[in-house]
Amino acid sequence: MSQNPTILRPDQRPTHWKISDHQVDYPDALARMKAHVEKLVRGEAEELAWLLEHPPLYTAGTSAKADDLTDPNMLPVFDAGRGGQYTYHGPGQRVVYLMLDLKQRGRDVRAFVRAMEQLVIDTLADFNIDGEQRDGRVGVWVRRPEKGFNKEDKIAAIGVRVSRWVSFHGISINLNPDLDDYRGIVPCGISDQGVTSFEDLGQLVSMPELDSALRKNFERIFGPTTRV
Repeated sequence: MSQNPTILRPDQRPTHWKISDHQVDYPDALARMKAHVEKLVRGEAEELAWLLEHPPLYTAGTSAKADDLTDPNMLPVFDAGRGGQYTYHGPGQRVVYLMLDLKQRGRDVRAFVRAMEQLVIDTLADFNIDGEQRDGRVGVWVRRPEKGFNKEDKIAAIGVRVSRWVSFHGISINLNPDLDDYRGIVPCGISDQGVTSFEDLGQLVSMPELDSALRKNFERIFGPTTRV
């Protein structure tokens, strides 16, 4: 893909790359993200890409509609404070929280979201999955003609918040989660399309393999990383 010059830092300062090897409770993750963003705003921390998994739960973005929470008792529900609507997180889903200084990356939120989508698309391509962007539908989609005409499934959701030009929240990619857990919500407010995963598409990939591909593609789009 061609690099978008508004996404790379001119100084090529490395982003810290952190992988949590245990499930992180959502309130804990949200508090840690907010604290890191405050430090980044003050110039007291480095940019961070944080890879983790959550226990099964739903999060509500700032555009979430009450009717899209179809089973409020199915899983815990948390207000996320990010853009977007309802989404699911759980084991087997790789969450990538990106705390980046967009002042150093062009001050273009639309370009940033597109770059996150491209990160997912390039990573999927490494495993022979064709992911696509859709105007008006943030996230990454896979065509499912076997399900009917114009049918598509979402394999990755994107929700972001920007505070004083520092981003947080980010990407969730379905590796092998329990897709039945999506039954309690209308994912991202879209009722006429479905959700899928690597496993659902017949691709048996380990989480470390996915992480390795994500890091390689992140470095091409966003710049160098250093493991912490």
